Amino acid sequence: MFHLVYVSVKLVFGTLYPAYCSFKAVKTKNVKEYVHWMTYWIVFAMITLTEEVADLFLGFWFPLYYELKILLLIWLLSPATRGSSFLYRQVIHPTLTKKEEDIDDFVKKCKEESYSLGVKYTRAVAQKMTTTVIETALAGGGGLVKTLRHSYSLSDLRGGQPGREEASGEDKGNEPGDRVV
Repeated sequence: MFHLVYVSVKLVFGTLYPAYCSFKAVKTKNVKEYVHWMTYWIVFAMITLTEEVADLFLGFWFPLYYELKILLLIWLLSPATRGSSFLYRQVIHPTLTKKEEDIDDFVKKCKEESYSLGVKYTRAVAQKMTTTVIETALAGGGGLVKTLRHSYSLSDLRGGQPGREEASGEDKGNEPGDRVV
């Protein structure tokens, strides 16, 4: 039950309210508020990442776990405590500063690998789709293949019996300019 309460509080007070305040800071070009809310979002991202892992281990057996998470959220948001600024200055900023080069290298490597993997899998999917379409067309009795082989006309492809002209010896379905092979 408290999980549902926490998720609701996090959505309204941890996400929507700060998002609106961030909007106001950007709109008014208030640098002090802008920096405050940017700091909040960095801390919020780190807290969210940490809680995803912590929820697996602590959510089921730690008493008052979700209540403590609500208090943490209030502490982060409170203008009196400025918890997000404190956590950013004391923990996150020093850690990110020390690891900045490693993180940049990791992000660059991921970008490079994601591009090559994207190209590789796009080619594989395109080849698989082509093979599937061809196999389906051939396995379907050859009706599509006969239609395509005997005409380049859109009217022939849209309707009529495949091979109709062939069987009757007529050219009825052809429009002027249609090419019949």
